[in-house]
Amino acid sequence: SAAAPAGRSGGTDGAEAWWGARPATARARTDGRRRPDNLGVSVEGRRGLTRGEINFSVIGQYVDYLVKEQGVKNIFVNGTTGEGLSLSISERRQVAEEWVTKGKDKLDQVVIHVGALSLKESQELAQHAAEIGADGIAVIAPFFLKPWTKDILINFLKEVAAAAPALPFYYYHIPALTGVKIRAEELLDGIQDKIPTFQGLKFSDTDLLDFGQCVDQNRQQQFAFLFGVDEQLLSALVMGATGAVGSTYNYLGKKTNQMLEAFERKDLSLALNYQFCIQRFINFVVKLGFGVSQTKAIMTLVSGIPMGPPRLPLQKASREFTDSAEAKLKSLDFLSFTDLKDGSLEASS
Repeated sequence: SAAAPAGRSGGTDGAEAWWGARPATARARTDGRRRPDNLGVSVEGRRGLTRGEINFSVIGQYVDYLVKEQGVKNIFVNGTTGEGLSLSISERRQVAEEWVTKGKDKLDQVVIHVGALSLKESQELAQHAAEIGADGIAVIAPFFLKPWTKDILINFLKEVAAAAPALPFYYYHIPALTGVKIRAEELLDGIQDKIPTFQGLKFSDTDLLDFGQCVDQNRQQQFAFLFGVDEQLLSALVMGATGAVGSTYNYLGKKTNQMLEAFERKDLSLALNYQFCIQRFINFVVKLGFGVSQTKAIMTLVSGIPMGPPRLPLQKASREFTDSAEAKLKSLDFLSFTDLKDGSLEASS
């Protein structure tokens, strides 16, 4: 699944994905692996927790839903919306295995988030991702004993990347949640000299100056610049984003693909209309209180796949939230009554 904007959650239960203006394909790299098209978006995948346990049985259904209903074919696993950091290492390994297995011949890419507070655990997850055939790994900055300088952060990332030397490596920049304020622009300066497998950035922050400078100063590197603030995606595309990773793409993927198609055709007026429409929904639910739990409730509502409640300390979305979100989706013509699936909302009263 995909990352979310600052102040909101950004992953799915176990997975996030990205897709393109044309439902994402992958193009060959010189080393024989695949990388996303220049214009791609990712969705955050959900896990489906029941009483705090992972419901692995719904992941195959989830894959089919993303591909067929939303045009999403690239997944980012164990990210924020996926509550990856609330899972045990064993659970994270199992979730990654399930997405890779169920996505075989259906998904273009499955990138596994392997960030952890422990370097050893992060290395273990990176090595495991390589063993199961993942298409890449991503890492956030450790956020308890924090790296306070670029060099210290790169040293940490370098050690994780070295555990999976054949996999493309992505840095997951989400300072609002990690508290690590090292600018992405600064981090990218010379990073490939230290981490040869570095392929790009998952940028989940609202600082468009920082994002723009990442693109501007690395034009020759052919990095993937994946944007993670769903409601600002069009602005990031104008500045050179090559893809996006986000939680709302789980259920607004089709609408976002329409925006991407308009942007590719250089119909900026139409693209802006799509972005404003998406913003109306996001603005509405943010005012109600929008996060991982609420994303699960909306996904269950739209897809019919039982996402289950979140794991503590998060709380289930209220019935009031779910009813309000449903009404707003209908009012914006994002879905009709016939689009709604019969799924357990898992919302508290």
